[in-house]
Amino acid sequence: MEYRDHRYRSACGRLELAARDYPAADPAAPVLLVMHGLTRNSADFEPLAAHLAGRYRLIVPDQRGRGLSEWDPDPAQYRPDVYAQDMLALLDGLGIERAGWIGTSMGGLMAMVMNALQPGMTQGVVFNDVGPVLDPAGIARIQGYVGPSGPMADWTEAAARCRAVNAPAFPDFGSADWLAFAKRTCREQEDGSVVFAYDPAISESIAGDDPQTVPPDLWPLWDLLDAVPVLVVRGELSDLLSRETEREMAQRHSGPYASVEVPRVGHAPILDEPVALAAIEAFCKDHVT
Repeated sequence: MEYRDHRYRSACGRLELAARDYPAADPAAPVLLVMHGLTRNSADFEPLAAHLAGRYRLIVPDQRGRGLSEWDPDPAQYRPDVYAQDMLALLDGLGIERAGWIGTSMGGLMAMVMNALQPGMTQGVVFNDVGPVLDPAGIARIQGYVGPSGPMADWTEAAARCRAVNAPAFPDFGSADWLAFAKRTCREQEDGSVVFAYDPAISESIAGDDPQTVPPDLWPLWDLLDAVPVLVVRGELSDLLSRETEREMAQRHSGPYASVEVPRVGHAPILDEPVALAAIEAFCKDHVT
């Protein structure tokens, strides 16, 4: 799907950030803000955009330090509350007052922060394999692979690297799937080598026993979403969002709430899996209007 490359200033005014703006056939169509996870970028949602673009206007940003957005010289700014302010600046600059939000992993944490900062802006939130409690096993796994790494010789090596890191989450992926995954996650340099499309310094936000990317207690922010329509997508093999946490999310939410589990997928679903896509389309039809 074709999109417009939108550039805007970060909330702090120091950085130029990038976002994909997928137009809808109807200029009055509802808007979806789609936010990626820690080491990903806007390309992560190409499979989902192929299904939703045209019916919805999709705003898909690269968070600071990822994709085409500038890297922050201060790694301490790589955290969800700062990203949330950037997202509010993005929407304000585009004149968007209300939208549906889709957040994968870190993007879901951002959605909770954004709702606390600007209640009433969201028509509904899709949380992709994330909630107010993150399983320590998943955090430890992410800490194990995020950070500086050498360049890869070509896309074949990049696909192999992505497979080595993410194979437990996608046991049914074949060679073509891993190459497509690498193409969305990495970028090619002028000399033909391939690197991950993020600032290695984001590893500082996930390091140690008290990572900045993971606020200590998000249940108060979850409770602020009480009347907001919510869809939770969980990977059956997820090591970050437990079934116990998802059940408590449902119990503490009195507004419209739905959940779906994607079979044979871990953290995090691509969102083009049939069960995930059907749930997202039904949710958006009912709540993002």
